[in-house]
Order: sequence, then C-alpha cells, then structure tokens
Amino acid sequence: MLTFAHEWALWLAPLPLVLSRLLPVYREGRPAARIPAFARLDALGAGARGPAAGTRRRGALLAGLQVVAWIGLLTALARPGWLGPPVVRTLATRDLLLAVDLSGSMETRDFTTADGRSVDRLTAVKEVLGEFLTDREGDRVGVIVFGSRAYVQVPLTRDLAIARRMLDETVPRMAGARTALGDAIGLAITLFERSDMEDRVLIALTDGNDTGSRIPPVAAARVAHDRGITIHTVVVGDPTSAGEKALDEEALREVARQAGGRYFFAADRDALGQIYRELDRLETRAVETISYRPVRELYPWPLGISLLVFLGYHGVQALRAWPRLRASPTGATRPT
Repeated sequence: MLTFAHEWALWLAPLPLVLSRLLPVYREGRPAARIPAFARLDALGAGARGPAAGTRRRGALLAGLQVVAWIGLLTALARPGWLGPPVVRTLATRDLLLAVDLSGSMETRDFTTADGRSVDRLTAVKEVLGEFLTDREGDRVGVIVFGSRAYVQVPLTRDLAIARRMLDETVPRMAGARTALGDAIGLAITLFERSDMEDRVLIALTDGNDTGSRIPPVAAARVAHDRGITIHTVVVGDPTSAGEKALDEEALREVARQAGGRYFFAADRDALGQIYRELDRLETRAVETISYRPVRELYPWPLGISLLVFLGYHGVQALRAWPRLRASPTGATRPT
C-alpha cells in the first residue's frame, strides 16, 4: 500500500504556473540601434531564416523536462513509502527467576530421564526446566545458581534459547558444595529491584537443608513478600535423608507461605514435570503484544529521476556548446 508522509507537498504542483501568471516577466535593458527601415529588412530576411519549428520543439521539450523534474522533487518531498504487512511483537509482562541448587547432593543418581535413563538429580532438573522455559514466551527469564554462594547464571532476558543453553552448562558443585538458599533469595530480591514489572516470581529448587546462607531463607522470604515478589519452592530428593542433606520441609513450606507462593515436593522426574506444569497453570501469562507496519521509503526514486533529468538536460546543452567553445580560445563564439 502506497502512503505519503507529507501529502501537502503534492498540492504545490501548480505553483510554477501560478507564479508565472502573477509575477511580471523579467526584462533586461540593453542598448539598441534604431533603424528606420527595420520592418523592410526583417521581411527580406524572413526567407533566409527558414521556419522556427526546431526552436519550438526545443522549447516544448525543455518545458516537459522542467515539469518532470518539478513533479519528481515534489513527490520526493512528500516522502512516499510502501506500507508492509503488520509485524506483531510480544512484550514481556512478567519477570521470572529460576533459582537452581548446585550443591554436591545434586549429584545423587536417583532420577530418570524421559527415555528411562538413570541420571543425577541436576540432569533431570535441567531437562524439565528446559521444557518449562520453552513455554515462557512473553516473560523475561533469569537463572540464579546457588551452592555455598549464590550467583547470577543468566540475567533477566527475553532470549529463552540463551537461558536454556546457560542452564545446560551448569554442573553440581560449580557454586560450592553447600546449600545457600537464603542468599539465593536475597540475590533474587536485588535483581528484581532493577525490574519495572509488577508481576515478579521466583521459583526456587533445592534438594537439601540450607547450610550456608548469611540470611535465613524464611527471613529473606518475608523481605521478598514486602517487595511484591512471589516465591514457589520446589524440593527434590529423599525426605528421609539426614545430616547436611536432610530436607527441612517445614522451613521450605514456610518460605513459600511467607512469600505468597506454594510448596512442592518431587520424588521423581514425572512428579517434577507435573509440578512445573502446575506452576505454568498458576503463573498464567497475560501476554501483551504490539503491532506495527514497516514502511519502505521510496523517495530516492523520484528524487533520482529529477536529478537525472536536470543533469541530463544540462549535459546535452554542454555537449552542444562544446564545439563552439573549442573554436574560440576566449570561450566566445566567432561571428559569422
């Protein structure tokens, strides 16, 4: 579809004609000799001069070229453009952070993959989280990993492919052997402070008791709730384990309750997949989209035509005058 950004420019097309009617004709005063018998001399030389048809044709051609150049300039000034098909963009409506436990206990091989292979807990978690991330179109997603310390693996981004790839590169113990869930929540709060989204969600996955945080997870969850952050806790592993690997289910339930989220426990991969499907249902996305139609600028074409006409006409005139200019060293034509 053809559009013009400045349609008013096209209304200037008759301007040269109007000005030629309104403004007086320019006349240059020159000295002249008065000849009493000029009319008779003119009549005698009429046959030698011949018809003026060639002069009239050149005048008509010049007028036509001037019209083409003028219309081309006005068309370029009007900024013509070709309106393309609508392009729809999806805007982020929520910030979602995934906090993944990389402590030493995530090496325990008590999970299976979708094809039945026995794998460690982290491998199964990455498989399920990868499927979860695939469906997060419309969200900004980030990944926090924690062990003895908490680190940002992926800052908040709309590039879900990058988030999945960076998550796949994680291995147990890369952040330390212990479990610092409270620090991970504190780091998430810091990241969310830079967000202008109203909906901010943290999904924290762990398989053990908090053993290395500088701030207790429950206290961090209260701060998160005060900042408008929802926290869901997802627990994997053996609930009967003891020592540092023991699951403090009560504390993890309290973290979710304090931050307005839910607590989930997964004993195997199928249960873990069901949990993330439930989270997908709970965190329904209100996707906001905007659409626009790109415009391809066309003004260089009429502008180029005008320049070609202008340069072509004057180039032809220069070529016609070139033999006479060469014949006279001073640039003036010799009298005949």
